[in-house]
Amino acid sequence: MSRIAQAFARARAQNRAAFVAYLCAGDPDFDTSLAACRAVLRNGVDVLELGVPFSDPLADGLTNQLAAQRALESGMTRERVFALVRALRAEFSETPIVFYTYYNLVFTQGVDAYVAEAKAAGLDGMLTLDLPPEEAGELLTACGRHALDTVFIVAPTTPDARIAKIAAVTSGFIYYVPIEGVTGVRDQVAGGIPEALARIRRQTSRPVVVGFGLSRREHVAQVAAHADGVVVGSALVNVIRQHLDNRAEIAPRLGTLTADLVAGTSRRS
Repeated sequence: MSRIAQAFARARAQNRAAFVAYLCAGDPDFDTSLAACRAVLRNGVDVLELGVPFSDPLADGLTNQLAAQRALESGMTRERVFALVRALRAEFSETPIVFYTYYNLVFTQGVDAYVAEAKAAGLDGMLTLDLPPEEAGELLTACGRHALDTVFIVAPTTPDARIAKIAAVTSGFIYYVPIEGVTGVRDQVAGGIPEALARIRRQTSRPVVVGFGLSRREHVAQVAAHADGVVVGSALVNVIRQHLDNRAEIAPRLGTLTADLVAGTSRRS
């Protein structure tokens, strides 16, 4: 069983949703990013979604665009992203790490070579945001060859026939985005999540996580009542942005926020 499957199985056994945290690799610099990742992982994160910094992050709102820009300006490269994964894997042997990335970053390095290097570094899965399943054949083959899980997105506008196609090529988990638009903190949880999850689950037995816009413990609790996992990203990245002038504060403040958000994943309350 893969680390991703094990993480969701542990959460189910504990009657809670898995908590998925997003951070951009190298934001705002390598050492602070490593400390930030350690802080969230030590405070209950089940899956770390690691954004690979890219110059044109089309699925991201301003918060994560600026995080990618900070990471690139600090000198993050493919080699340094993999070095970050290796450092985390050496310390956290059981927690899955999933890339949140764009296909150009994979394709230009040679798809099979990139996937092989990612797996060797300790990566568990890959969400390639701008790659539709119809065009993902080379990546799917490489991920199958190197035992790297795939993650694909379903939107509120995705028809049932397309959900079935997405489910057929997803080996890790399905990421349901309950809003139309880009990443970013929002004041309220989108409506229709239980119905959307039921529609997806008619097509797959893979875990289904919900993200984009969730920022508070009550948001996590609302989604955790229905989803297999809850993703929080921009609210965590905002902590980094707010403490750029005192980077030693970033990791402890991220740890505190993460622990509070994770508390919302329990279904016992």
